[in-house]
Amino acid sequence: MSENLCVNGQTNSINQVRYGCALGALHSVVAIPDAMPITHCGPGCVDKQYTSLAFYNGFQGGGYAGGSVTPSVNAGEREVIFGGENRLRELIKSSLRILDAELFVVLNGCIGEIVGDDIGSVVGEFQKQDIHIVYAETGGFKGNNFIGHEIIVESIINQYVDKFAENKDVKEKGLINVWSELPYQNTFWRGDLGEIKRILEGAGFKVNILFGNESAGVSEWKKIPNAQFNLVISPWMGVKIAKLLEKKYNQPYLHVPVLPIGAKETSRFLNEVVQFAKIDSEIAQKFIQSEEKNYYSYLEQFGDFYAEYWWGLPASYAVVGDSTYNLALNKFLVNQLGLIPGKQIITDNTPEKFRERIRKEYEHLAEDVKVL
Repeated sequence: MSENLCVNGQTNSINQVRYGCALGALHSVVAIPDAMPITHCGPGCVDKQYTSLAFYNGFQGGGYAGGSVTPSVNAGEREVIFGGENRLRELIKSSLRILDAELFVVLNGCIGEIVGDDIGSVVGEFQKQDIHIVYAETGGFKGNNFIGHEIIVESIINQYVDKFAENKDVKEKGLINVWSELPYQNTFWRGDLGEIKRILEGAGFKVNILFGNESAGVSEWKKIPNAQFNLVISPWMGVKIAKLLEKKYNQPYLHVPVLPIGAKETSRFLNEVVQFAKIDSEIAQKFIQSEEKNYYSYLEQFGDFYAEYWWGLPASYAVVGDSTYNLALNKFLVNQLGLIPGKQIITDNTPEKFRERIRKEYEHLAEDVKVL
């Protein structure tokens, strides 16, 4: 037992940027194939979010719609004094003419929100023409990019999916909408989402992964209402979205707080999803057996090195990271490698109402291991 859980612990210095402002969630738009952000913000805002979240965070690249590609009003003194709605209108027209995308997402920044620019009215002019465009109020003062992500997703669902999705009342058994990691926040998010999709499909499901290289892009978002249920794989982020979809499209949701790492958690995860979906488990069990056989062969060979005492490997560890990865790594290190948890620092400013449940997860990392 260890009294080392630190949720949002405070220090006197910032060693590493942990997240961006709400506008930084423009990367959630960039992460949707065929989608393009348009930003109504000051000069430098987009660049700062890009360098913090994509460039210096493992250099993930700008891609088709990020980095220097993202259109911006670059609001200055004139827009602060007289408002920037006309400038935004011109930028949208230019972007529609020059840039090729299936969906445009206009994001309001601090300046636009503070001076009272009505970007909803401006974007509404284009929506009346059936142009695939939505807006989101993502002023940086509203919170970090985790909060901005949920604002953007809700805006796309309410303004685009609800309008352009077909046969919204038809549900396809075995089809899942997955809500999990925040795009670009974790350097390895693309691989994680791709693997989540792979193992769920291996267990017999069809998957709307929605973000990243494995997503079908905007067309996949229009299938959101057709899913049998929503799957949230995160301690907290995505729950709000799942509740919105439950109310809007009568879709139940399963909340799995632990991102599965390793065979033990992955098998448990797949069995839980299969049980919730009430589908035949035969396909899933065959897949799990095949995956476990492969996984443990690697772990066994690694054990030849790991078990040798003279390497002096530490028996305890600390994890500093957002709640999703922090909890996932703890489950793996304790249950698969037998290490002892030390101090755990959660960095994503977890909403207060979810913190108690997260603490309880740390109290039951294993039968006889917990962090308080």
